[in-house]
Amino acid sequence: MTGKVLLRGAFGLLVLFLLACSERPPRAEFRHFGLALGTSFSVKVTRLPEGVDPEELRDRLDRLLEEVDERMSTYRPDSELTRFNRSRTTQWQPVSPQLARVVAEALEISRWSGGAFDVTVGPLVNLWGFGPDPRTGKKPSAEAVRAAKVRTGYRNLEVRMRPPALRKRIPELYVDLSAIAKGWAVDRLAEYLERQGIGDYLVEIGGELRLKGRSPRGGPWRIAIEKPVAGVRAVGKILTLTDTAVATSGDYRNYFEVDGRRFSHTIDPRTGYPVSHRLASVTVLRHTCMRADGLATAFMVMGPEQGYARAEAENIPVLFLVKDEDGFRERATSAFRQIIEGGSS
Repeated sequence: MTGKVLLRGAFGLLVLFLLACSERPPRAEFRHFGLALGTSFSVKVTRLPEGVDPEELRDRLDRLLEEVDERMSTYRPDSELTRFNRSRTTQWQPVSPQLARVVAEALEISRWSGGAFDVTVGPLVNLWGFGPDPRTGKKPSAEAVRAAKVRTGYRNLEVRMRPPALRKRIPELYVDLSAIAKGWAVDRLAEYLERQGIGDYLVEIGGELRLKGRSPRGGPWRIAIEKPVAGVRAVGKILTLTDTAVATSGDYRNYFEVDGRRFSHTIDPRTGYPVSHRLASVTVLRHTCMRADGLATAFMVMGPEQGYARAEAENIPVLFLVKDEDGFRERATSAFRQIIEGGSS
């Protein structure tokens, strides 16, 4: 699974970014930018309803981001998730409804993907040098991979909602929600905006997006998918969208090489080894950013053939960018093509 980092310096995979249509595009009435969850965030609102105070709105959005950090950080020693990870009990441990909700979604995607998505993969990510530990640039031994794999497995994690609680089946289990919590945070901000009567907005955290209504130009929002080329920041494809969430996972910025062989930061939890397929990036459209975020990682692990077949069979809008001899080849599902038809270039 992709070794994303939450609440600390992100891996630099900012695969989606906002695109202006002209040198001086119309400005949103409300704009809020900053750093949170180990990455950057931005909120744009085309028009604020009467009675909504901009400063109060900024303060509330910041507080919502802080709440996600307090619950789901793996770097804060006092976070709710850190306390759960530190515990060695296999009994039920009470948690907040928010943490239980995100874990429940993660486990649902894990079951759906047959383990391609797994929030317990942290020991393997660290072993391969893509976690918080210093990178060695060396391939671990098969024995070390087997030993780390014993400490993982989504089936070793349980969740209940009433009352909200989590339980480990093995004391050493370690949960990292970085592949789904950014999407959850995007949804929290978007839902708060909607409760304030705001219907035209774009929320972005670390490249994961949720957008609704109209942009300041009066039409749908325009975003860009980055070209999946290491060391290059360039637009690969422009999408015109509204009323959806977008998440992208990629495999081209974080890797190391040993004896000419490239080892990706995308670890397959099912094998314990980096993926070896030719999928460079995958972009998913869903109703919630949390679901899009988790699915993007799952498809990235599943690869261009298995992932495409599953997305096509279940009518999920997904764009796969696959490496080939001539560069990159786009492969979009039917549902994706239907959504962007006439709206991208």
